[in-house]
Amino acid sequence: MTEIKIEKKKLLWPWILLGIGVVVLIIYFLTFQTSSEEVKEVKEVTQVTVTNDLIDVKENNTTVDAYMNFIEADTNRMTLDHEYTNEALLRLTNATNAMADEIGYDVKADIEMVNEHAEMITKDPFDISHADKIRKATDILTNVLQNIQKAKYPGLTNEVTELKNASASINPDILTLDQKDVVKSFFNKAAMLLKKMN
Repeated sequence: MTEIKIEKKKLLWPWILLGIGVVVLIIYFLTFQTSSEEVKEVKEVTQVTVTNDLIDVKENNTTVDAYMNFIEADTNRMTLDHEYTNEALLRLTNATNAMADEIGYDVKADIEMVNEHAEMITKDPFDISHADKIRKATDILTNVLQNIQKAKYPGLTNEVTELKNASASINPDILTLDQKDVVKSFFNKAAMLLKKMN
């Protein structure tokens, strides 16, 4: 008798499953590769949008409003006793402190130094170092406002630069009453910056 050779059928279904698995993996990889890039782009766009929109978020801080109202109501009141300048510095200090509280920025030491300088300018009306004290106070406040701006309001860089320039314009060697407009310019620039933050 002759031997009959029986050939086993080759199974095709494992190869089909393997092919389908490879196709699924390729599709899966391409889908999630594209999605992760899109997610990165969406996160970047969202972050930029949120950062820029913070300027439009109104804090409505009443202390800041009080400072702005005080500055806007100015009727050329700078006199030898420096009451106006003292009050403007104290109100600006309070407004700056209020904005710092909004973002959790500790400014206690800075505020104490500004308050000391503000108090010194009212002690002796004939003291010739008032402009120096005012300049030191405005420099401290400008630095604090710049830090607040960097932390929460990156779109207000130009306003902070203007404020820094206004503070730097106060000459410590010139009598305060001889540079009233320069000092008032600083207070006005600070009010404009705080208004945009508030």
